[in-house]
Amino acid sequence: MDLRLPRLRRPRPRRALAAAAAVVVLAGAGTWTAVASDDAPEVRRADRVMATGDGVRIDTSFFTAGPEGRRPAVLLGHGFGGSKEDVRAQAEDLARDGYAVLTWSARGFGRSTGKIGLNDPEGEVADVSRLVDWLAARPEVRLDKDGDPRVGMAGNSYGGAIALLGAGYDDRIDAVAPAITYFDLAEALFPDGVFKKLWAGAFVTSGGGCARFEPELCAMYERVAESGVPDARARALLEARSPAAVADRIDVPTLLMQGQTDSLFPLGQADAAARAIRANGAPVGVDWLAGGHDGGDPETGRLHERVRAWFDRYLKGDESADTGPAFRVTRTGGVDSTDGRAQLRGASADAYPGLHSGTRTVELTGREQRFANPAGANPPAVSALPGIGGSGGLSQLSSLGIGVSLDFPGQHARFESAPVTRDLRVTGSPTVTVRVRSTSDDAVLFAKVYDVGPDGRQQVLPSQLVTPVRVEGARAGKDVELTLPAVDHEVRKGHRLRLVLASTDLAYASPAAPATYTVSLKSGLAVPTAPGVTTAEAPLPAWVVWLPVAGAVTALALLLTGRRRTAAPAPDPDLADVPLQITGLSKRYARSADRYAVRDLSFRVDKGQVLGLLGPNGAGKTTTLRMLMGLIKPDDGEIRVFGHAVRPGAPVLSRVGAFVEGAGFLPHLSGRENLELYWAATGRPPEDAHLDEALEIAGLGDALARAVRTYSQGMRQRLAIAQAMLGLPDLLILDEPTNGLDPPQIREMREVMIRYAAAGRTVIVSSHLLAEVEQSCTHLVVMDRGRLVQAGPVHDIIGSGDTLLVGTVTPVEEPLAEKVAALPGVESAVRTDEGLLVRLGADGTAPRLIAELVRLEVPVTSVGPHRRLEDAFLTLIGGSA
Repeated sequence: MDLRLPRLRRPRPRRALAAAAAVVVLAGAGTWTAVASDDAPEVRRADRVMATGDGVRIDTSFFTAGPEGRRPAVLLGHGFGGSKEDVRAQAEDLARDGYAVLTWSARGFGRSTGKIGLNDPEGEVADVSRLVDWLAARPEVRLDKDGDPRVGMAGNSYGGAIALLGAGYDDRIDAVAPAITYFDLAEALFPDGVFKKLWAGAFVTSGGGCARFEPELCAMYERVAESGVPDARARALLEARSPAAVADRIDVPTLLMQGQTDSLFPLGQADAAARAIRANGAPVGVDWLAGGHDGGDPETGRLHERVRAWFDRYLKGDESADTGPAFRVTRTGGVDSTDGRAQLRGASADAYPGLHSGTRTVELTGREQRFANPAGANPPAVSALPGIGGSGGLSQLSSLGIGVSLDFPGQHARFESAPVTRDLRVTGSPTVTVRVRSTSDDAVLFAKVYDVGPDGRQQVLPSQLVTPVRVEGARAGKDVELTLPAVDHEVRKGHRLRLVLASTDLAYASPAAPATYTVSLKSGLAVPTAPGVTTAEAPLPAWVVWLPVAGAVTALALLLTGRRRTAAPAPDPDLADVPLQITGLSKRYARSADRYAVRDLSFRVDKGQVLGLLGPNGAGKTTTLRMLMGLIKPDDGEIRVFGHAVRPGAPVLSRVGAFVEGAGFLPHLSGRENLELYWAATGRPPEDAHLDEALEIAGLGDALARAVRTYSQGMRQRLAIAQAMLGLPDLLILDEPTNGLDPPQIREMREVMIRYAAAGRTVIVSSHLLAEVEQSCTHLVVMDRGRLVQAGPVHDIIGSGDTLLVGTVTPVEEPLAEKVAALPGVESAVRTDEGLLVRLGADGTAPRLIAELVRLEVPVTSVGPHRRLEDAFLTLIGGSA
């Protein structure tokens, strides 16, 4: 499809919904602020609250930049559970690019009032038309005609759906660019009549609870969650709130950006939208990005640039704007050695291929198989884990060739291909026909296709996706065509494809009644290959172009100066046995020349030490640890681990283990299986893990064979420490390892650290539990405001000060303690089991105190310095903690 075609729209009367929303009441005149930038025009922001007329107040922000004059407008929606502040950065960027941008918090989110309606046409969609009315009255906004501004809409997830709905209900919307969103919400949450229970529950939770939703939505959710089966009323309710309900009215240029790692809104949702909108005659671009609701790389910068180009073409009318190919998919190509992230490359086609292009049949083998749906559908198989995404998720491991799914014996059937004779790229949705028979009237199956390695054991579930299917009338037997999840995945030569039909899945509701399913093959696996999609050639590195010139310049400089610089400092042999030497380390805050997170920090850690890193919030501890682990670069100074300078990806970092934020474990796997899976992800040989030694130090015992879901918090923490100890790193870094533990568990964690260091290794622990640090650490580094305050053995730091412990033969009575407290030069005297804890004033001295104690006939046996680490810490940092 030619994406540069002029905008095609059917003339139609403006819908009643938009007309009814024409009146917008401003609550106050709004607040103007300016956003400064060094290189770009100043962004002006106006905050206003708009009254909708039905008692709801919508919180908005309006952004413009540059000279006065009219310009196209953009409405930016936010994701579910968020607010307008989530899209502020993109709004400011678009304003600098010459757009008037309006953001708002949807009903029930941020500072907006009202109930959440899941983009109800009478609620959230009507609000969009009110916002367009407001834009039409602004002197900064370009008009197509009176009351009709030139306006586009964009947003992710919930905000993407409202963009599509806005285009369907209000013909003043001129272009849209939704991302990772739904076309049919009923099909997204009830695929083929199966309840997607975990994601539905996540919706309700992130919305603030059922009571925050419109009553009919809350009642619907409670009804379906209780029964486990979506009924016709539930489907109708969600369908009415879906862009699919107005598919024939969406006829504006549409850029659909959908996530490959998304079990909530999979690629099929964008496919349905693309087919419907293209049928209306509008230009459509489809982009499959690497991320999604299940994690992966969101490619934020690239997508924002593509959205800007899309609006430049279809809102500004810039014919030279490069809107990109009709179809683009991001593919992984190995791992970046510096940060472990999957490397991304784009593949594209001049036309969108859909999900069934270039089909190739792969024959499967396997006899008829019987398997059980267990009572209560427990234990469930594991594919995706909704909510685990964040910076990576299970899908990220899948993209790197690491299998993390789980199917239980006796609860699934499987059919397998022969090894493929050449690399096979799957782009789209495979299909297969099977015959299903059940001892119950209906059967619920979960279909998935694995990529199985040559050894037959390693298997990867692409993007961790599974297709649920409800088979009605299965008791008599029924032929069913299964459409597997849409993916873009390369099956290497020598690998096999394995079709698995499971009776359960953690993310979905299965029938609670036990049943037996019988499944047999009726066809081969039809695999789409999308032959028109080609991967871009890797561009030549920049150095290929400038290396000859740079080489000549460098050679000349060497001849003139006789000086040579190296890319990295050579190892220091004098520090070869020193675990850590930090010298003159400094790190400035971003965009600041004089504000430091860490400044001129120097200290040394030797073998066998357990070093406590202490400091109040903002002291620079976390920044120091991140530089130590090679995650960020210092501005000045250096870090040497065993004599080697630390750089991102430096080989010496293989001698460093780290527990930073707590590990995420698969709950249905045992502790040992979780650790084996983690080590496999590193790509290092199994024998290098020293798994048994790490587990012995962690002291988990028989619990290793149990599922992690049965672990206490303390056991999970010890398993996480064991994970950090895999490979027995010479330097172990622990950031708040006792968070969430009770006193007995803290004591166990202390013993783990001491045992680890006892073998000559080194531990650095950052903790806010000063009493625990006092008991477990041999040395301390105290920081405040980015600088070193004091470093040394624990007893040296604690042993100085103005607090003395007076040992006595017998316990001191309270009247006598009060007399001591009243002595000149004494600030306080507190009875303890050992005697008295006496704090001296500015004019107090130990000899004078002893003389006074003898005069008062206190039965003194010893007098010595005493103060807790807490006292020393507060003294050192001046009470800024």
